[in-house]
This record gives sequence, C-alpha cells and structure tokens, in this order.
Amino acid sequence: MNIIMLGAPGAGKGTQAAVLCEHFGIPTISTGNMIREALKNGTEMGLKAKSFMDEGKLVPDEVVIGIVKERLSADDCKKGFILDGFPRTIPQAEALDNMGVEIQHVINIDISDEKIINRMSGRRVCENCGRPFHIVTLKSKKEGICDDCGGTLVQRKDDHPDTVLARLETYHKETEPLVSYYEKQGKLVTVKGQDDVEATTKAILEGIEA
Repeated sequence: MNIIMLGAPGAGKGTQAAVLCEHFGIPTISTGNMIREALKNGTEMGLKAKSFMDEGKLVPDEVVIGIVKERLSADDCKKGFILDGFPRTIPQAEALDNMGVEIQHVINIDISDEKIINRMSGRRVCENCGRPFHIVTLKSKKEGICDDCGGTLVQRKDDHPDTVLARLETYHKETEPLVSYYEKQGKLVTVKGQDDVEATTKAILEGIEA
C-alpha cells in the first residue's frame, strides 16, 4: 500500500505517518530525512543536492525527484511506503505519476489556519534534549523547564506566528492544489484534524478501508 500524507504544516502529518507506519508495517519517507540520508550515503543525487545546499539554494525538483526515486527502489519499500512532505507541488505529483509509482491513498488532514497558528505557536522544545512540549496541551511540570533533563524550553523559529503564517501562505499557493489533483484521480481521503491523535487515526483508517 503506497500512501501520500497531505495537509498544512502543523496539521499532524508526521504524527499520523508514524502511527500508520507502525499499523501497516511500511516505512515513512520524509523528504528532509531522504535528502539527509542521500547526503550521508554520498549517492549521485545526494551529491547534486549538496552542491545546491552549499550555495544556500533550494534543491530543485529534478534532484528531489531523483532522490525520491532512489529511495523508493530500496528493499524496504517493496510492500509499500508512506510519503510525508512529497509531492509538494503539481509538477512533483506529475513526476511521481510519470515514474510509474502507483499511489493507492492520499490522506488529506484538514485543519483551519487559526487552529494551526494556535497549535504551532504554543510549541516549545527543550534546547538540551529536544523533547517537545506545548503551553496548552502538553505543559511541563515547571514552566519553561524540561521534565526530563531540566533544560530550558524554547520556541523554534519555525513556530513563531509570523513564520507559521508565511509557511501557510506557501502551502495554500503551492501544495493545496494537490487536493483537487488527487481528488480527480479518486485517491483522496480527507479527514478532519482533531486534537486527539487517536480520533484522527481512527478517521484515517476508516477512510482507507471504505
């Protein structure tokens, strides 16, 4: 079973991908991890990506697609995979189709911008051990202090409200068109993103099995 995770930044794609990975016994493939792996392994596409990254440039589509192609040919993808963070644009989705990669389900986690801004701007991480917290839903016992190691809790630049707004704008412009792209192919499963992780998972599994 080959699955794509869709949804705005902060919608909970990564969390749900990890749950589905466990449930179906197939790997989750995130673009960021894939690029890091290709760099570490020094693959042809990894070296190409490095040349762009060293210059502070975005890795172009053809290189990202090459890295995806390399990764999907690995043995652990034979039974299926979950793509998280790819495709991000219609040209990337078309390239995936042209590769002959058969996608069965595209999970679209639908959540309002307002909820995402509240969710993401409340995130805090321990600058020492990296454990995540949230000022509303996952408070630390002592404000601003990590429960595990006593490190200081900080807000990542990515989670600042202005950064979140900019990321949402990019998502609506570049990635959201994929919703209708996959809807036309009859592969779309849209679920409401809920605060309860298990409720969202339940809705996804029901959508897949429908």
